[in-house]
Amino acid sequence: MARPRPLEFDKVKIVAENRRARYDYAIEDKYEAGIALTGTEVKSLRFGEGSIAESYAEVKGEEVWLINANIPEFSHGNRFNHEPKRARKLLLNHRQIAKLFGAVARQGMTLVPLSIYFNSRGRAKVELAIARGRKAHDKREHDKEKDWKREQGRLMRQHG
Repeated sequence: MARPRPLEFDKVKIVAENRRARYDYAIEDKYEAGIALTGTEVKSLRFGEGSIAESYAEVKGEEVWLINANIPEFSHGNRFNHEPKRARKLLLNHRQIAKLFGAVARQGMTLVPLSIYFNSRGRAKVELAIARGRKAHDKREHDKEKDWKREQGRLMRQHG
């Protein structure tokens, strides 16, 4: 029997978060993916450096790549340092890659990284989302709905 999946991923230390993605995109589904990193990249991430603000993921053949993620050079890395904005391979199952490829190819979805974090075992992970881009009117509607829910909660606390 298959082990049940946790509802939320086990995030111990969040290194980088793409907060704008939740505003710009309507998130459909989330996946947890490992990242193939070099030693100096891991050290930079452990110091809390890194940004995924303008990054995205794409499926090339049988692999998924994280593009444009910025992990700055490690200060004591000397000649073993890495290139800050290189493409990094994401580690997923074949079934998950096929599902991502199908969503991107057929339905016009986008692969957006939401956060980079270390799990309880100390492994660097990426929370990857299949998302649909929002238009300007969709963003305004989403903001109105969010404000109304916040106001609703406030009213329920006052009268409840």
